[in-house]
Amino acid sequence: MEGPGGHKPSKTEFTECWKTTWKTPYIMRLALSAGIGGLLFGYDTGVISGALLYIRDDFKSVEKQTWLQETIVSMAVAGAIIGAAFGGWMNDKYGRRKSILLADVVFFVGAIIMAVAPVPWVIILGRIFVGLGVGMASMTSPLYISEASPARIRGALVSTNGLLITGGQFLSYLINLAFTRVPGTWRWMLGVAGLPALVQFVLMLSLPESPRWLYRQNKPQEARAILEKIYPSNEVEEELKALESSIEAEKADEGSIGDGIFSKLKNAWGNVIVRRGLYAGITVQVAQQFVGINTVMYYSPTIVQLAGFASNKTALALSLITSGLNAIGSIVSMACVDRFGRRKLMIISMFGIISCLVVLSFLFFEASTHAPHISNFESIHFGTNSTCSSYLMAPDASSWNCMSCLRASSDCAFCANGANKYHPGACLAKSDDIRNTCHGEQRTWYTNGCPSKFGFLAVLFLGLYIISYSPGMGTVPWIVNSEIYPLKYRGIGGGIAAVCNWISNLIVSETFLTLTEALGSAGTFLLFAGFSLIGMVAIYFVVPETKGLLFEEVEKMLGKGYKPSLFNSNKKDSSAPAVDDSERPSHKKKDNSPAVDDSELLSHKKKYNSPDVDDSELVK
Repeated sequence: MEGPGGHKPSKTEFTECWKTTWKTPYIMRLALSAGIGGLLFGYDTGVISGALLYIRDDFKSVEKQTWLQETIVSMAVAGAIIGAAFGGWMNDKYGRRKSILLADVVFFVGAIIMAVAPVPWVIILGRIFVGLGVGMASMTSPLYISEASPARIRGALVSTNGLLITGGQFLSYLINLAFTRVPGTWRWMLGVAGLPALVQFVLMLSLPESPRWLYRQNKPQEARAILEKIYPSNEVEEELKALESSIEAEKADEGSIGDGIFSKLKNAWGNVIVRRGLYAGITVQVAQQFVGINTVMYYSPTIVQLAGFASNKTALALSLITSGLNAIGSIVSMACVDRFGRRKLMIISMFGIISCLVVLSFLFFEASTHAPHISNFESIHFGTNSTCSSYLMAPDASSWNCMSCLRASSDCAFCANGANKYHPGACLAKSDDIRNTCHGEQRTWYTNGCPSKFGFLAVLFLGLYIISYSPGMGTVPWIVNSEIYPLKYRGIGGGIAAVCNWISNLIVSETFLTLTEALGSAGTFLLFAGFSLIGMVAIYFVVPETKGLLFEEVEKMLGKGYKPSLFNSNKKDSSAPAVDDSERPSHKKKDNSPAVDDSELLSHKKKYNSPDVDDSELVK
């Protein structure tokens, strides 16, 4: 699943990160240990796509019932929604470290349950447990890394969590391939997921709690001891004071927006700036899911089979390409997002996504139209009892092709022509014995897609779709949500948008196979192209550019009301309004507290990662 990203680091942060972690390896140990949570997140997203192929082979009820396949996939997402909500509460109540440890235990239990599952409903139970662990880890790992990292390299270290998510997806496809010829296939694929959770559990036992959480729990000496391991001795006192002032401000903000979740929601929605920020934040999160990305991540091998590649192993090997491209795209995003801006990158990404989805729809339509015909001679060749009953009873059987056979009933399969798979073949009853007979004559057995000359083109454009998605819509929505809300509403605003993302993910993953049955592959991809077009229009109208703007400037822009440049008489893009000296943040805080010196302003700039705003602008 495409999940939480985070703060986007600059190139200088990566350079500084390398230097700092080289001098203090303990920092990298903290980041990588917690970052295994991202690896678990990514692994679970990718592994089910391959395991599902073999679960269908072992359980005929799963093969025949589309809703059961969708439930096996999507229950992890449902569990993640609950896990993320529970994880947020547990983070504050018991600390980040204990939350990660519990997430590992839950994930490990889920992996074992899936590996030994005797029936499909036990797999579903295991998926719920794994989802709970994923949801807790997705909330906690970036937070722990952020709070246990030096401020100057925080962005670069948090980004390792995002890289480990895509790395986990790629690793899952490799492991899927490795177990294709091993007895128990899917059981090993799903069971191996418990190993990273076990490794992280052992590593986290030897690591400390977040210094920020400790300070909030009135344990300043313990917080100081951890800061001494992270910062040079001459910086510890300064960081402790910064931590103290930050937590005091945080507590004051919490008091001003309410204590309970409902009062926080009411106050957030009642604030016009936050409400407009939510329009933008929710729009990009929902659009991210409704372009159909997680159908590709969860069902990639199945989609490849729909394109005409019958072999499970071939489908997994080709799916490895899409996962690799997604990982590369995440790296490309780091280089592009601060150069081209958030809004522009998302719109360009959407244009590419729509183009690829339309082409994929056309290719799947052509593949369906030009599927091999059904030959009565070929079908009877295997015996009347072996022929699919739907074909025998059809009044228009002479006009059937391979796709007609597969759509007629879940009990029908296509056995390709032995001389040439594109020539007329047989529509047979779906059973292990008949499949073995078909293979015994050196023929290919199809249950999801049909032989197609368009298959490689479909895989090519599936790869282009990933390339279009990953650098833009894959990462930018999370960056926008980290910048679009006023500071004291950032937690509740980002949480609302994240929940919308998870729910959208659940809807898409729970309906994809049903849509392909009802609309066909071509109709389903065209539907996602329509959703993507709506998303692109919505992004154009409601999402401003936040690149290089201070948080105060973003608030001012939202307070005035954002309009895209085409509808603004000012030639400059209204997403980056000119702000005169009187409107820029003054040296005094909003509560008229004493002036702060320039070093604090520069520290403020580093903290909020505004590399495009120079020092002269900050101290005007």
